Amino acid sequence: MTKVTMVVNGKTVSAEAEGRTLLSAYLREGLGLTGTHVGCDTSQCGACVVHVDGKAVKSCTVFAQDVAGAEVRTIEGMANADGSLGVVQQAFQDHHGLQCGFCTPGMVMSSAALLADNPKPTEAEVRHHLEGNICRCTGYHNIVKAVLAASGQDIAAIPAE
Repeated sequence: MTKVTMVVNGKTVSAEAEGRTLLSAYLREGLGLTGTHVGCDTSQCGACVVHVDGKAVKSCTVFAQDVAGAEVRTIEGMANADGSLGVVQQAFQDHHGLQCGFCTPGMVMSSAALLADNPKPTEAEVRHHLEGNICRCTGYHNIVKAVLAASGQDIAAIPAE
C-alpha cells in the first residue's frame, strides 16, 4: 500500500491504495465520495465518470496511482460555492433528466465536459457525446433536453418523445 495524494474537488487529499486500486474505488472507499457510482466495472455504463485535469474519464478504468498529483472533480464538486446545484445539475432537475438517479452523476459529469468543450452543442452532438453513458430509465430525451437547457439554448422546439 502506498499513500496516493491528489486534489479532489479543490482540496488536497491522501489515502492508502494498492497499485491495483481503481480511481473509482479510491474515491468511494478511500475518500468516502460515494457520488461516483460503479455500475459495470468494464467501462460500458459511464456511471463512474469524473474529471481528471479537466477531462471526462471513466474512473473504473484508471488506477488511482496513475492520477496521483492530478486535479480530480467528482459529482460532489459540481455544486456552486453556496451549496446550491450547479447549472448542469439544476437543468437535470428542472427538465426531469433523471429517474432512479444511478446514472445521473456520470451523465452530469459527461455533460459538463461536453459543455466545457462545446458551449452550444446541437441535439445530435449531445446524443453522440452521451453514447458512453447508459441510462436504463429515461430513454435519454429529457437528459438531452437538460444538457441543451444547461447550455442556455431554447428547448421549446424539441418535440416530446
